[in-house]
Formats: sequence, C-alpha cells, structure tokens
Amino acid sequence: MTNVVVLDYGSGNVRSVQRALETTGASVEVTVDFETALNADALVVPGVGAFAACVEGIRKVRGDQIIGRRLAGGRPVLGICVGMQVLFERSTEHAGDGYFAGLNEWPGTIDTLHAPILPHMGWNTVIAPLTSEMFAGISDERFYFVHSFAARTWELDPIEKMTAPKVTWANHGEDFVAAVENGPLWATQFHPEKSGEAGLTLLANWISTVK
Repeated sequence: MTNVVVLDYGSGNVRSVQRALETTGASVEVTVDFETALNADALVVPGVGAFAACVEGIRKVRGDQIIGRRLAGGRPVLGICVGMQVLFERSTEHAGDGYFAGLNEWPGTIDTLHAPILPHMGWNTVIAPLTSEMFAGISDERFYFVHSFAARTWELDPIEKMTAPKVTWANHGEDFVAAVENGPLWATQFHPEKSGEAGLTLLANWISTVK
C-alpha cells in the first residue's frame, strides 16, 4: 500500500485532500512531522490563501527542506493550488512594486491573471500534452479552479538528457499553467479534491506512478 503524507503546515483543505486520496487505496496521513513527511512514499503540499503566508508556513515547519530533499532523491511531491504556486521563484501577490520569494523549484513569476472577472472560480477545461500521465483518460474533462494569480508563462528550459516537463494549460482571459509533470514533482493549479470523478482519477493516476 502506498503511504502518502499531506503536509499540514496551516493552509489548505487537508481533510478534503486526505479523503480524496484515500479513494485511491493509499494510506494517507495528515502531519507536520519532518521525518514522516520526508520518508513517505509520496507527499502532497496543499495551499489555500495568500502566497507569502503559505511560503512562511511551509518554511516554519521546514517544508522547504522536506520538498528539496525528496526531489533530490527522486521521491514524488504533488503541489495543489497555492501549493503549486509556491514552487515557483516568486509572486507579485500583495507585494506592491516588488515580489515575495517562493521555493524556487521552478523559475518564473506568479502574477495576476489578465481576465475581466476575478477570481477565476469554477469549472474549466485544460489542454494537456498527449503523453501526459496525469491526465490519462481524463484530458477532455473539466476541473475546479479558485484563483486570481497564476503562472502566465513557463520559463524552465529543457535540460539535455533529462525528460522535458509536461505542461498543461488552461485559459481564463489568457492562457496560464494549469498543471505540470516534472519528474517526481507534479502540481495542479486547480483542486483535484474538488473536481469530482475526474479529480479522483487524476489522483489515482499520480498514485499509480509512485514507485
């Protein structure tokens, strides 16, 4: 049985995520314990609220170290919503003329969506790569989004001899990154746990890749 930890750093619908993951047959624990999170088969980093507050909460529990060490060892991590955004280099959310630093697993800036209506709240379609494992069998489905900020560009250059990241896009006023599959690091801007059967299938697809 796959052991999954949902990192409980003070932000995110951790119980909803836990219940959704349990439908895959995985054993799921919500915890902030460093060693447990570090050694689990898979780790989920949820996130709801402001970018800076989520980064601060993650750093307080040494979540940045957990994520970094897991990825260095090729161990799976899944970021959800703001838990995806914090993986980028920086965000302009509530930052005035500057920005707040993220965890810098990916280059790029989380910025305000250029859209007539914000937040982007509700169901939307995505455009996934044909080779996507995350969206296997569900690429034509709709997923539930709640956000005003997003990665509006993808800036990570391909690295020779390494598999190029698979980037999925959605549109609300403009195109934005809806999901990423980058080796052991996966992330979604939408909420799989709120996306009905399609979201549960996505989580099952992720669990099926955990070695």
